[in-house]
Amino acid sequence: MCGICGLANWGDAETLMRMTQVQAHRGPDDSGVWQKLLPGGGYCGLGSRRLAILDLSAAGHMPMSNGDGTVWIALNGEIYNFAELREELTAKGHRFHSQTDTEVVVHLYEQEGVSFLRRLRGMFALAIYDLREAIHGSEPLLLLARDHFGIKPLYYTQQGGRLAFASEVKSLLEVPGVTAQMDREALQQFLTFLWVPDPLTMFRDIWKLPAGHYATFCRGELKIEQYWDLQFPPSHHTYSCHTSSRTQDDLVAEVRERFRNSVREQMISDVPLGAFLSAGLDSSSIVAMMAEVAEQPVRTYTITFPAKYRVGESTLDDPDVAGRVAAHFGCRHHRIEVDPNVAELLPKLIWHMDEPVADPAAITAYLVCKEATKDATVLLSGVGGDELFAGYRKHVAQRWAGVYQQIPGFARRVLEPAILALPGMRGTALKGPVRLAKKMARSGSLPPQEQFIQNATYLDAAQKRELYEPAMMAQVEGFDPAIQHRERFSRVNGADFLNQMLYLDTKIFMTSLNLTYNDKMSMASSVEVRVPFLDHELAQFVASEVPPSLKLKGLLSPETKHILRRAMKDALPEEVLRQPKAGFFAPVDYWLAHEMRPMVDDLLSEARIRARGLLRPDVVRRYVEEHRSGRQDWSMQIWQFLTLELWMQMFLDNGAGGWRERNNAAIAAATRTCASSIVPAEVPA
Repeated sequence: MCGICGLANWGDAETLMRMTQVQAHRGPDDSGVWQKLLPGGGYCGLGSRRLAILDLSAAGHMPMSNGDGTVWIALNGEIYNFAELREELTAKGHRFHSQTDTEVVVHLYEQEGVSFLRRLRGMFALAIYDLREAIHGSEPLLLLARDHFGIKPLYYTQQGGRLAFASEVKSLLEVPGVTAQMDREALQQFLTFLWVPDPLTMFRDIWKLPAGHYATFCRGELKIEQYWDLQFPPSHHTYSCHTSSRTQDDLVAEVRERFRNSVREQMISDVPLGAFLSAGLDSSSIVAMMAEVAEQPVRTYTITFPAKYRVGESTLDDPDVAGRVAAHFGCRHHRIEVDPNVAELLPKLIWHMDEPVADPAAITAYLVCKEATKDATVLLSGVGGDELFAGYRKHVAQRWAGVYQQIPGFARRVLEPAILALPGMRGTALKGPVRLAKKMARSGSLPPQEQFIQNATYLDAAQKRELYEPAMMAQVEGFDPAIQHRERFSRVNGADFLNQMLYLDTKIFMTSLNLTYNDKMSMASSVEVRVPFLDHELAQFVASEVPPSLKLKGLLSPETKHILRRAMKDALPEEVLRQPKAGFFAPVDYWLAHEMRPMVDDLLSEARIRARGLLRPDVVRRYVEEHRSGRQDWSMQIWQFLTLELWMQMFLDNGAGGWRERNNAAIAAATRTCASSIVPAEVPA
């Protein structure tokens, strides 16, 4: 696990050092750079910060090369099947000098070329420089690739025949000529969804390489290709478990065995390892499988907030459940109760996130990783279980919408305004049901695809028209913030609609939000997070072989993740199987109404909002006042405005360049440390 970066025909050794050093939190154990000057004045370089997980010796130093120094790699992530690949490559004559997965990957590329990506099982963002053609006077080939689901990030920017890439945007801002400017279309997406879907970022001319894609850069030309996608069968497909050749019990058993194998593979580590435990089905299932194969008690971590925050928040109601689950499996459990100073913490987390991401779950992810790093370097997470097996409330809401649409239209037209006028019910058990009822009132009458998009929307088109200043409105007029959603829907139009939703969840929501903040918040604490549900072979099996009716079972009171519950029935306590959806969350509604009031009044003052020229101050203030009075729950929208303002202060007002001045000494030290990694500036003979 680490942070990587690199340059093609851009910058110099000092630039590469700075790009590497700004990501020091991603890899505190080692630092290295490699560069070459090419005939004709071309330049190429790789940088790496290492968090040592496998082979803790100096042999794991990166960037790393093949045997003769003609292929160089920087790898962020873990390849879980590297041992079997190493054995295969050894039989073909390859020789290895470390016990790392990185060395296996560079030799596999040397053996098979770009097709090697289809052989990898793991999470990764990688960069490979292939100098073999450069020996004959041609330019080297740069290969960039991102794992199947986008667990690890990779950003890039291109200017003419020059390219720079990195694990984090702030690394790219160290490159001469790259400046922090806002992309207005990305802002439109952020205010719609709380985050920006790939491939855009909030930074103009900086993009994310999409999940399951690779890019090649040679002779100044960038080409991006997809090497993997999750495939769903057509809606009329007859599943094997519906035939006499295979029973549902067989399918349940295979789901459990494949999941167990994924957990076992992802427990490989030369450093201490643990797991998140929210006591929901996903995290508890991971802990159950870990306990089956671990030789030592499993370390588990759950986070909770003081009781005053938990009223009305279903994800926080009973933190004792996690303790009972941990005791059931004999775990070394850590219950982390926090009452953070959010006003101080939020700017730091926005710096680590690079982009404004207005999901407060990022705070909890950071706090639990920060605590876990005291005695664990690797944590297993349940991210992906909801996307594979249909575990979100929106999946249930889609079923209810079919029933809701049976109500005569005139009755719905009377009912919906009344529901939308309900107060937010902060601090009561009715808060969740009221929120769900309002979501249904806004979207229940829409066609299925539009309903899905509306349920993911926090500010709709009408609200943004009212919110935007005229100049801002003119810049985004005609841009559809759901353009990626509609494009993904077009790819799976023939699938059952539940599977269509799951496809969009995995390709957009999970990659651009959940996996992004899990990576950034864990790396901020120098902790590696692994996600066993996202083994791509397990995911493809569930997509292809498990009928939608066994993912979400029932109509009026559908059971989410039905087949996973059956698969884990004998492994988990009954309490967990009955437990409503639980996760790491944060009491943002309470914070905004109480201790964060001064911060809200400062950052969202009329003068600040007006000076930005993006949003109308009176409309922003109305959201704040309606939220404080309890008339409406605008907590997520206000969190968006706060996050946006802090991001602009940090990256646009200061250009993130303040980092350079504040860290000259650290960069100088890194330069001395990395000097031994710089190879002579000539092409190998």
